[in-house]
Amino acid sequence: AGDHFRAWKEGRTGFPWIDAIMVQLKNEGWIHHLARHSVACFLTRGDLYISWERGEKVFEEYLIDYDWAINAGNWLWLSSSAFFTSYFRVYSPISFGKQYDKDGKFIRKNLPVLKNMPAKYIYEPWTAPKIVQKEANCVIGKDYPFPIVEHNFAKSECMEGMKGAYKRKEYGVDLKRGIVLNEDDNVAKKNVNKRN
Repeated sequence: AGDHFRAWKEGRTGFPWIDAIMVQLKNEGWIHHLARHSVACFLTRGDLYISWERGEKVFEEYLIDYDWAINAGNWLWLSSSAFFTSYFRVYSPISFGKQYDKDGKFIRKNLPVLKNMPAKYIYEPWTAPKIVQKEANCVIGKDYPFPIVEHNFAKSECMEGMKGAYKRKEYGVDLKRGIVLNEDDNVAKKNVNKRN
């Protein structure tokens, strides 16, 4: 998970839509709310199955419009850890961006290494024939990384994990105390009562 987290944070996942968003976040300190949805879903329930808390800290570090309550609430929602239970609705790191930017202008702006990649392959450059990659001056695995996961397989694994957690009524893990939180967790209830 450590390598996958670093690749996500640094915009090196091999998924141009995700990487362009993370590069924009780091360079400009702001990303559109749908971009926030995409990278949050990718990190958590969509592909990497990494805790929302790690992503929340990255947003805290980079966002110029950072607000703890809004940020933490959105991460809880987008990871389906709280509020939103349709964990099976996943933002595709390949097709979601195409809805808004078929030619990949956003990707080309934030990932100049892909600026010459034909639009047909801009969201999935690893599918471009080697000759096309060479003509675009972007050979996958050399100039730009291969995807760190196979999206459909990773999504399926995440869905199984989420389905199991919901079935067991587990709503998350308290990493500081190393316990699973669920509706029967007396420790969580005591802590909530202390705040009230």
